[in-house]
Amino acid sequence: MPDALPHPVAVDGLTKYYGDVRGVEDLTFAVERGEIFGFLGPNGAGKSTAIRILLGLLKPTDGNATVLGRDVTVREELHDMKHHIGYLPSDVTFYDRVTGAEILEYFGRLRGDERRAELLDRFPVPLDRNVKAYSSGNKQKLAIVATFMHDPELAIMDEPTSGLDPLVQNEFYELLEEREERGQTSFFSSHVLSEVRRVCDRVGIIRKGRLIELDSVENILAEGGTVVTVRLAEEPPAADLEFPGAARVERRNGSYRLVLSREFDSLIDRLQEYTVLDLEVREASIEDVFMHFYGDTEDTDGETDDTQRGTDDAERTAGRGDSEPAGDVS
Repeated sequence: MPDALPHPVAVDGLTKYYGDVRGVEDLTFAVERGEIFGFLGPNGAGKSTAIRILLGLLKPTDGNATVLGRDVTVREELHDMKHHIGYLPSDVTFYDRVTGAEILEYFGRLRGDERRAELLDRFPVPLDRNVKAYSSGNKQKLAIVATFMHDPELAIMDEPTSGLDPLVQNEFYELLEEREERGQTSFFSSHVLSEVRRVCDRVGIIRKGRLIELDSVENILAEGGTVVTVRLAEEPPAADLEFPGAARVERRNGSYRLVLSREFDSLIDRLQEYTVLDLEVREASIEDVFMHFYGDTEDTDGETDDTQRGTDDAERTAGRGDSEPAGDVS
């Protein structure tokens, strides 16, 4: 490793097309060492495509990607990189006819298992049973142990709390926070906005294959401003309530919803023209902010079921008790 430690994840102009269908396009960002980085976007935005490239499961059409300073398109560097990362997929699949203990023993031989006992205390599973008999929650807990038991420098996760009950989710968040305190890095995609707000230092928001926002959660929330819901005796079109400083005005079920950047004087001036029946003012929630970026519908021109189908087998293989991606392991 060079003296100057590289970014755990760095992409520059990263682009992937499936034929003429865009997966991701011109992604450029870097993850800082020791941070918890959230990678967010609606379904079909390109998150899974980007993660598959980082794991060496897909070749980019253009651009560069490095993980822990290793080029993910170079066979030898990719193989070395896998010794230092953990990968937790969204849809965990194990070989059915082996026990949980055998799964962990196998991956322990590959990558080490110094934290195995500790993690099993925190995420207990019936080790003597065949994995086929596991519930979805137990499979996810087994995958967490397999992913983190070798204490990886970097953990890459795709919807990591899927199938976990709230108590186990909290234990998992504490695990990520402890890793952060030790200077280890976590990169994960999520649709659970409450967990993003709780654990993430920064987030990258992707839509239609392109990065549209990169900032701290606090800054994004601060820019979200204030949400005002007002009910009027009159029924003007939503456009009539627009004014400089109002980022968005919508009419819903007889009320008007305005998102503004604390332009209260302008709001009062505008509402003076009408009879106000009810008024509610609150800080923008993280859901409000991300809906602003996501819009009202899922992406449809990014990665699709058809374009993903060709790589689904690779991702399922990566989930078989995986503490590493299932790319080239030779």
